[in-house]
Amino acid sequence: MPLALLALAVGAFGIGTTEFVMMGLLPDVADDLHISIPAAGHLVSAYALGVVIGAPLLAAATARMSRRTVLIALMALFVAGNALSAFAPGDGSLLAARFVSGLPHGAFFGVGAVVATSMVAPERKARSVSLMFLGLTVANVAGVPVATLMGQHLGWRATFLGVSAIGLAAIASLALLIPRDHTHASATGLRGELAALKPLPVWLALGTTVAGFGALFAAYSYVTPMLTGSAGFAEASVTLLLALFGVGATVGNLLGGRLADHSLRGTLFGGLAALAVVLAFFPLLMGAEWSAAVAVTLLGMAAFVTGSPLQLMVMEKASAAPSLASSANQAAFNLANAGGAWIGGLALAAGFGVTSPALTGAALAVLGLGVAGVAYAVDRRRETPSAGRVVTSHLPAESGALHR
Repeated sequence: MPLALLALAVGAFGIGTTEFVMMGLLPDVADDLHISIPAAGHLVSAYALGVVIGAPLLAAATARMSRRTVLIALMALFVAGNALSAFAPGDGSLLAARFVSGLPHGAFFGVGAVVATSMVAPERKARSVSLMFLGLTVANVAGVPVATLMGQHLGWRATFLGVSAIGLAAIASLALLIPRDHTHASATGLRGELAALKPLPVWLALGTTVAGFGALFAAYSYVTPMLTGSAGFAEASVTLLLALFGVGATVGNLLGGRLADHSLRGTLFGGLAALAVVLAFFPLLMGAEWSAAVAVTLLGMAAFVTGSPLQLMVMEKASAAPSLASSANQAAFNLANAGGAWIGGLALAAGFGVTSPALTGAALAVLGLGVAGVAYAVDRRRETPSAGRVVTSHLPAESGALHR
């Protein structure tokens, strides 16, 4: 694997840290800015909104630029957003700064996935994507806990200054390690990239992402009350248990990348099925502390096994617009975040019990399997020989241009 993937992982680590650290800093931010916890929660939504809006727009706007230049520019915007967050004088300006911080998130992962796959042999594409995502999963193990502690002891503004420093390190890594001669702009241009998103298989792939990761966030959004209210953990233990989720996600991400290079579709179906099973047994596993710890780890593993296959599948289905499609998939991840949390909350509000969000997550995982099955059937029909010709889809020729 090329060393350049390390630069992408550093950027992913910074993005993952700033995305999730706000959850742990909400009480500190609310106290400092004299706002309520629910009002501070809007800062999480503002970041997610920035991701959903910025992912396709920035990918489309930079379609004709060198991808190396785009990655550096996106990380510069990331640094600016976090620096603005650190110096925001009030909640309104902090809300705007968090929105700006979220804008480059999806486009960075989208363009980064295209660059990653272009630097390896065809049989290592999924592994290259999983190594980039490694920065995101490791952020949940190390970045978020350390950043949260920094905010609690030095003030929440110090956290965002620290994240800005990670962004600067990522810019330096991108400039030094990403090759200049294999990150050329797309030849299709903006109109061609938008047209490549029209086929049904692209939208089925995106729908699988929304349903599959919606299953994760339906449960994970409410994992703290499950751990304290059902498993009996003290609140002080939750941070360690969430780190176990990050460990599981890291293992699942690496495993998914390796397996998907052998069977992309098989890994996707297997991951979604495993996620449905884990979530279905979640209420039972939350009955004891040891089994709850196992459940949280398995949840991270089962969910992130599907991360690389989903990213690669969307890129394959929109082979003429890999950057835009890959970025749109990141927007789909964040729609899954918001939608899954909302659906899980409905189960809680209906009085079905503290572990009921996990069962709604299991239903969403089954829905994801159904969408993936429909996508498979559509692909089989399109691949059926017609007039002596087989229609298939592949990544663009650049995906494998540089083998190291």
